[in-house]
Amino acid sequence: MFIPLFGWAQDSVLNLSTKNYDLPSDGSNIGNKEGWVFHKGNDINWAKENIDLSGWEKLKPADLSYKYADENGRVEGWFRIKIRIDSSLGNREFGFRLASLAATDLYINGQLVTTAGKTGNNGKPFKSNDPTKKITNPYHLNSGETYTIAFHVVDYTTTISPYLLKSEINNSLGGIISITGPQFVNLYLEYIQKDIAIITISVSICAVLSLFFWILFFQNSSEKNLRLIAFCTTSIAITFYSSYQLRAIQNPNYVELWATMNSFFGALSFLLMLLLIVNIFKRKVTKTLKVFSIIYFILLFGFNFLPAAKSLTSNLILTALLFMVCIYYVVSSWKNLKGAQWAVVAGLLIFLLLLIGVYIFRNHLLSLYLAISFPLSLLVYVSMRFKEIITEVQQNANQVLQLSEEKKEQALNQQKILQEEVNKQTTEIRTTLDHLKSTQSQLIQSEKMASLGELTAGIAHEIQNPLNFVNNFSEVSNEMIQEMKEERAKNKDDRDEALQDEILEDISKNLEKISLHGNRASSIVKGMLEHSRNTSGTKELTDINALADEYLKLAYHGLRAKDKDFNASFETRFDDSIPKIEVVPQDIGRVLLNLINNAFYACNERNQSTVNEKQKTESLKPNVESYKPTVTISSKNLNEKVEITISDNGNGIPQNIVNKIFQPFFTTKPTGKGTGLGLSLAYDIVKAHGGEIKINTKENEGTEFTITLPA
Repeated sequence: MFIPLFGWAQDSVLNLSTKNYDLPSDGSNIGNKEGWVFHKGNDINWAKENIDLSGWEKLKPADLSYKYADENGRVEGWFRIKIRIDSSLGNREFGFRLASLAATDLYINGQLVTTAGKTGNNGKPFKSNDPTKKITNPYHLNSGETYTIAFHVVDYTTTISPYLLKSEINNSLGGIISITGPQFVNLYLEYIQKDIAIITISVSICAVLSLFFWILFFQNSSEKNLRLIAFCTTSIAITFYSSYQLRAIQNPNYVELWATMNSFFGALSFLLMLLLIVNIFKRKVTKTLKVFSIIYFILLFGFNFLPAAKSLTSNLILTALLFMVCIYYVVSSWKNLKGAQWAVVAGLLIFLLLLIGVYIFRNHLLSLYLAISFPLSLLVYVSMRFKEIITEVQQNANQVLQLSEEKKEQALNQQKILQEEVNKQTTEIRTTLDHLKSTQSQLIQSEKMASLGELTAGIAHEIQNPLNFVNNFSEVSNEMIQEMKEERAKNKDDRDEALQDEILEDISKNLEKISLHGNRASSIVKGMLEHSRNTSGTKELTDINALADEYLKLAYHGLRAKDKDFNASFETRFDDSIPKIEVVPQDIGRVLLNLINNAFYACNERNQSTVNEKQKTESLKPNVESYKPTVTISSKNLNEKVEITISDNGNGIPQNIVNKIFQPFFTTKPTGKGTGLGLSLAYDIVKAHGGEIKINTKENEGTEFTITLPA
C-alpha cells in the first residue's frame, strides 16, 4: 500500500504489511516496489530526511540500467523512499539485505547504517559487493513509524556488453535491497543448502553421463551419434555449473567469465540437441539447416548480453523457435520412428515441459529435473540402441546358421540326385556332353583372345609412337650424361663450361619431350579406358534444346579459358516444338561436347591458316574478304524422331578418310592434341540410345554432324 504525501520535501510512503511482506521467507524485496525516486550523481546531502526532490525521477532500484552510465561506463546515483511498518507485522527485529553486486551505502533517517562493497567515496577505490559475506544487516524498526530510506549506489557496465550492468549479469539487481525478519537468515541458509545440493546432484549426474558417453565414443569411434551425445551432455553440465557459479558468486571479478561460459554453452546445448535429433532420426543435414544453426547460435549467444528484459524475451522467442523446429522433425519422422528413437522423443518432450515449468514457477527442484532429463533420455537411447544392435547381430547370426544348415542339406540332396543321374547316363552321352563343353570353352576363349588381340593391337599401334620418342630421347639423354661425366672428370682448367651448359640445356629439352610424349601415352590409355567403360546411367526426360545450349556454352568458354587467342562465334536454331525425350543426359551431353569441341577446333585451325595467308598476301590483295569462324547448332522435330545438327565452316574432312573417323584411335589432330577415341565413343553412345549419327563434309567449306534420336 502506498500513501502519497504532497510537497517537494517528501515522496510516497511504502506501507509494509502482511499483504506485501512474504511471511514464509520472512522478508520483502522492496527494491522492485513502487514509490522510489532516483537522482543521478552523488551528494551526501541527499541522504537527509527532508530535502527538495525537484529534479528527481520515479525509478525502482531493480530497473537501474546502462542508460544512466557515463562515458566511462560508471553508473552512480541515489535512491530514496519512505516506508512505514504496519502493526499487522507485530513486533519483530528487522534487517536490510543488500544482495546486489553493486556497491551501496545505506542511510536511514540520514544516518549511515551499513555499506556493501566500496562506492569510491573519500578517494577510496571502487569495489563490487560480495553478497555472500553478509546475509543481512539488523536494524530495529518500530511499527507505526515512518522511515526515510536512502542509499547511494555505484555500478559499472560489463566489458563484454555495454548494455549490461555487472549486477544484471547474475540477476542480483532485482534483490538490490530487501527488508528481512529474524527468521530470514535460517530460512535463507536452508534454501542455499537445498540449492547447492540440487546443483551438485544435477551437475554430477551430467558429468558422470558425459564421461560415460565419451568412454563409449572412444571405444566405438565410428558411431558419430555417440560423439554428439558426449558433446551435448558435457555442454549441459558446464551450462548448469556456470549458472550455479553466477548465482553463488563469491568473487565478483569472475562474474563476466561465468556469464560468458553460461551463454556460450547454453546456446551450444540447444544447438546440439537439434543436431542430435536430426542425426538420430536419420535425417539429412541440409545446407538450410546448417545456415539456420549458425545464425541461431550467434543470436542466442549474443542476446544474453542485451538488457535483462530484452534478453529474456529474445531467449524465449529463440527457444520456442528451436523447439518448433525439433517438433517439426519429430512429426515429419513420426511414421519411421522405432525402438530407441522414441526415448529421444520422450526426453525432448519432458525437457520442454520442465523448461516451461522453470520459467513459470522458478522452482529449483524443477531445475534439477530439467538438467538431467535430456541426458538421461540419451542414456536410455544408448542402452536401447546397443540392445537393438545386439539383437540384430544375433538374428543375423541365426539366419546365417539356418541358411548354412539348409544349404548343407540341399547340397547333400543334390549330390544324391546327381549321383543317381550320372549313374543312369550312358557313356556316349557323357562323352558327347564333355565334347560340347570343351568346344564351348574353346569358342569362348577364342572370342576373348580375338577381342583382346584387336584391342591390344590398337593400343600397341597408338601407344608405340610416344614410347619410341620416350626411348629415343632417353638414350640420347643417357649419352649426354656420359659425355657430361667425361667432361667433369677433366681438370678444372681443361673443362669446357660452355659445352657443359649446352649439354645440360639439351638434357632439359629432352626431358621436356619425354614428359610430353609420356603424357601423350597416358592420355591414350585414359581415353581407351573411358571408351571401354559401360555407362550405368538412367534415362530421364530431358529438354534436348536446353542440353545442347548448355554444352555449347560450356565448350565455348572452356576453349576460351585454355586459349586466350581463340575466337569464334556460334549460333543456335532450336525447334521449340520438340518435346522432352528420354535419354541419359550425361552421355548425350558427352556426345554433344565432343562434336562441338571438334567444330570449334576446325574453325580455329582454318582461322589461323587464313590469318597467316592474309599476312603473306595482304600487299598483293588488300581487299581479301576476312574469314569469320562460326559454329551452328540446330534441332528439328521429326514427330517420332528428333534431329540435332552441329555444323562448322572449318576446313572440312578429306573424302578419303571420312569412313575412318568413327574408328577407335583414328584422329586428324596433331600429336598430343587428340587420342582418336572421342568420335568412336560418341558413335557407341548414340547407337546405345537407338539413334544414328551421320556426317556431311566438304573440303574448305565445313563439316556437318547430324544426330537422330527416337522421340
